[in-house]
Amino acid sequence: MLCAISGEPPQEPVVSKLSGNVFEKRLIERYVTEHGVDPVSKEDMTIEDLLPLKTNRVVRPRPPTLTSIPALLASFQNEWDALATETYNLTEQLKKAREELSTALYQNDAAVRVIARLTQERDEARDALSKINVSVSNGPNAEGDAMAVDSEFLPDELVAIVDATQAQMSKSRKKRPIPEGWVTPEDISAFTVEEAKDLEIPQTKALAIDQEHAAIGGFNGLASCYSIATGEVERTMDIGPVTDAIWRDNKIIFATAKGMVLLFDKAAEVANFADHVGAITGIALHPSGDLLASVGVDKSFVIYDLKNLKRAMRVQTDSTLSSCAFHPDGHLLAVGTNSGVVKVFQIKTGEEAAKFELGARVESIAFSENGYWFAAASSQQTTVTIFDLRKEGDAARAKVLEIGAPVQSLAWDYSQQFLATAGPSGITVQQYSKSAKKWSEAVRKDFSAVRVAWGTEAKMLVAVSENGNIGILKQ
Repeated sequence: MLCAISGEPPQEPVVSKLSGNVFEKRLIERYVTEHGVDPVSKEDMTIEDLLPLKTNRVVRPRPPTLTSIPALLASFQNEWDALATETYNLTEQLKKAREELSTALYQNDAAVRVIARLTQERDEARDALSKINVSVSNGPNAEGDAMAVDSEFLPDELVAIVDATQAQMSKSRKKRPIPEGWVTPEDISAFTVEEAKDLEIPQTKALAIDQEHAAIGGFNGLASCYSIATGEVERTMDIGPVTDAIWRDNKIIFATAKGMVLLFDKAAEVANFADHVGAITGIALHPSGDLLASVGVDKSFVIYDLKNLKRAMRVQTDSTLSSCAFHPDGHLLAVGTNSGVVKVFQIKTGEEAAKFELGARVESIAFSENGYWFAAASSQQTTVTIFDLRKEGDAARAKVLEIGAPVQSLAWDYSQQFLATAGPSGITVQQYSKSAKKWSEAVRKDFSAVRVAWGTEAKMLVAVSENGNIGILKQ
């Protein structure tokens, strides 16, 4: 038998009732006195829990003094007993420390893994929040406070383009005469629908015209390039549900209900942007031709750098956006909302500069070339409201034009005289006489249209109906 503490044969062996281990009596009594537990099982223990074992042993003589060898041996034995007890305690403490260290290392490794996962989720959430702000409880068209996302500003090189464009356009606008050869009020009043052709694009949503071509897109995914001169469709593309279109040089830019902005050169796609979550409801080209704006149901508007084909800035708003238009000077962007408010933003900083109440979902916005008027219309109203950027509140309503039917599209000509309107009930041209400071209706035609645009020198109007019929109005 060996002592469980010292590992030596015991002189006075005792056994623990709790663990059944054998100990040297003097060692276990000292341990129990100091710690009160069984050194092996760690259960609470008293001296009464020790049972002596009877064995044949030689009784060592008691040394009279430490000067004798037996006395020295006894002293050495006592020192050995103390050392054995201390070694056992140190062994137990080392074992406990190892267990605690192992647990701590495991917990630290788990914490590092959790932190890494949470960091990744945070970054993904930030990216998602920068793309979408749709209320789950109220639906995608609900209005409310926008989630806080990091602000974005226009890069310095694009700010320089905006400043240069504003300086040039505002300077040339002052006392600018009507261009020579421009259409006259008499010519406008003589407009007739000379051509109407079915392009077989159902659910038409978009119309954009160049000098000699018109781009038409439908919600069924088809888009066509139509030659105004020849009256023929030059090419047809299947690009997804189209919501808006615009020309830039000889290229066509389409916006889709899948949140994509697509740039086409003839029939080939040369670039695309996917910065919206949900449908894009409108796009607008900057006067410089180097920037493009898009708005969508995700309550944000995005500015794109068309030179480098990349996103330049995103601004989150608190409303679902339905339409947009650049100021003729290019330093402001007006966006229409589903809640019936037109908000005007500073392009360089993305800050809201002003807002105007229309009262119903803003279908279309068109700026006058005079630089301080813009028109807004809703398909839920029979009027077109002219707002003055220089004023606020009710005083900002410069004029309310009664059209007599819902209006879905507006187009202001370059001379600032004629405002074209289009809707299910037909097309009108509202004329403003600067000398008389009065509005009058120059023409009204029964051509159901969802989009309308002016041709070269405003000598024609191009319109497209919801079922894909394209109409050319001219003298």
